[in-house]
Amino acid sequence: MTQRVVLAYSGGLDTSVCIGWIAEATGAEVVAVAVDVGQGGESLDVIRKRALACGAVEAEVVDAKDEFAQEYCLPAIKANGLYMDRYPLVSALSRPVIVKHLVAAARKHGADTVAHGCTGKGNDQVRFEAGISSLAPDLTCIAPVRDYAMTRDKAIAFAESKGLPIATSKKSPYSIDANVFGRAIETGFLEDIWNGPIEDIYEYTQNPATPREADEVVITFERGVPVAIDGRAVSVLQAVQELNERAGAQGVGRIDIVEDRLVGIKSREVYEAPGAIALITAHQELENVTVERELARYKRQVEQRWSELVYDGLWYSPLKRALDGFVEEANEHVSGDIRMTLHGGRAVVTGRRSGESLYDFSLATYDTGDTFDQSQAKGFIDIFGLSTKIAARRDLAQ
Repeated sequence: MTQRVVLAYSGGLDTSVCIGWIAEATGAEVVAVAVDVGQGGESLDVIRKRALACGAVEAEVVDAKDEFAQEYCLPAIKANGLYMDRYPLVSALSRPVIVKHLVAAARKHGADTVAHGCTGKGNDQVRFEAGISSLAPDLTCIAPVRDYAMTRDKAIAFAESKGLPIATSKKSPYSIDANVFGRAIETGFLEDIWNGPIEDIYEYTQNPATPREADEVVITFERGVPVAIDGRAVSVLQAVQELNERAGAQGVGRIDIVEDRLVGIKSREVYEAPGAIALITAHQELENVTVERELARYKRQVEQRWSELVYDGLWYSPLKRALDGFVEEANEHVSGDIRMTLHGGRAVVTGRRSGESLYDFSLATYDTGDTFDQSQAKGFIDIFGLSTKIAARRDLAQ
């Protein structure tokens, strides 16, 4: 039986060329797999037909938008997943769901190798290959751009020589990756970190400086899951999509960051993730109301490590799975409503209410009805600060 290679297929120039390139380099048949995680653009049917026209022996397309939102974006919301406290893991979250379908296709079609179009200096090569090795340690991975020196010039020449049905003349100055959770823009003039972003690079967000009326929204959560917007029941996918539109119209979710790549270099990235930022902001505030202090403090440490693991491509790792259990438990009481004002590039919380609230008005108030016994505070302070007081006596005596 002829060897088969499953290729993560986007429909663009590089992965279209990869089909024939892999066949010539390895003698294998190529099965193309395209996974829709809400990136927009061409229809899945058009992409499937292009893969076949470029030489794939079979082509599969998967509508994974709901799966992506429910099984990958939702855990990130519950974990307040922000790499370096700012980046909502837009690209990192989509890789494990794509990996899952690549492995399933390899099993279905009897392939022993999975291929992707990533370069040798980015994070995605690690995310694909570490994910594949976690789900299917027996599979081999290849990356033509990295392993076979498939430069863009060579790719264009190959496409033209083979008459592939793909445009080869126009090249965007940017590298763009998009899904329903956000959009990432890099390279081009952005590689000079002194250059500011221009409005032309954005699609999910409007200019926050443009005068417009504010938008008020109420997001309802049940155990950390967004279940309603302004009282209307929504799925996780619908929540992200609606807030992409509404928060995006207010310029919410623009991020310009020099981040630490896993491979050891610093990279300037521009992101726009209006729905993600709005939902994480709301979720964080509802946790402030409903999660006990010591649990909340420890969860913030877990959130940082969780985000690093996902960014580094270790979605399927034992530690990530263990931390998922902690995050689920920590969200047990995160239910209620958050009111937010979306305006001028910001999502600002203006109201909170929850049947699981730990906020006690009678303890918090300074007015009549205060039930907090202030007379106990002096003794508490004396004991709380005792060890520091003893150390200070020693230090001052030296």
